[in-house]
Amino acid sequence: MGTHAAPRTRRPTLFAAVGATLLAALFGIPRADGAPRSADLCRTTGTALPRGDCGPFWQVLAEDFDGDRVPLGSFSDCDHHVDTSAAYCGGLRGSYRDNWWAYPTGWRDTANDRGRSVVGVYHPEDTVSVGPAPNGDGRMRIRMWRPDDGGPVHAAAVVPRAVMQMKYGKYSARIKVTKLAPGYKSAWLHYGGGCEMDHPEGEWTGSLSAFHHPCGGGEQGSFRGADDWTEWHTVSTEWTPGHVRFFVDGRQVGHDTRDVPDRPLSWVLQNESALEGPTAAPGSSAQLEVTWVAAYAYGWK
Repeated sequence: MGTHAAPRTRRPTLFAAVGATLLAALFGIPRADGAPRSADLCRTTGTALPRGDCGPFWQVLAEDFDGDRVPLGSFSDCDHHVDTSAAYCGGLRGSYRDNWWAYPTGWRDTANDRGRSVVGVYHPEDTVSVGPAPNGDGRMRIRMWRPDDGGPVHAAAVVPRAVMQMKYGKYSARIKVTKLAPGYKSAWLHYGGGCEMDHPEGEWTGSLSAFHHPCGGGEQGSFRGADDWTEWHTVSTEWTPGHVRFFVDGRQVGHDTRDVPDRPLSWVLQNESALEGPTAAPGSSAQLEVTWVAAYAYGWK
């Protein structure tokens, strides 16, 4: 959802530079020259789904989609107890009904409030599915599309139920846009009560960024994370008391302390019609794939 684009040396002696680098590596603190920490608290840098607790975080969701098939049409009948931890989609079965919800069919996407000429409507039943890639890797696929007749984009926002209405935590996923077209974007977010944290966000034809909108208002924090949605990236948000940190491929790309939320919020994997640049053409489609999702509670133990 956010608005957009990103910020970002007396030379020390050799020994001072080496010392600063060692301190950063050993203690995970920012270097004196402002360079980011090398990894998040769980060292979520690799391609494999991380498993187990780490630091102050207790893992409550570890989903790799392997061995599962959830065909198109299954994410349907989703308007039960909406926006609460009891929400569910009647078309899902078993663990997917237990673990996943989606914005119901007919809800309007963000572009409807921005005066865009092309807007979107959420249709999880014909945009979201789960199944193996040609190499056997299990993936959730989010294929958004615009009808040939020029109607609204069919958008998708999926929500892991384990972390709905949760205060603080760590949220990670490995993602890639596997089919690119103008007019489609993501804004995975936590929001509510005037607070908002978005990561990753951006039009799929542009760069991948993170944004923090302080609860008390004021200028947003914006942080560029990666140049290309069509490469695999591991994205993570760490939300702890008074801090939000954003990571891409284990590299800290942003940190903000201004009016960080201190209330329970849900993690929404929101994908929708673009808010900037070209609009989706009639008959076009674009696809994002997710190979794993991991989420952690903070300090519950």
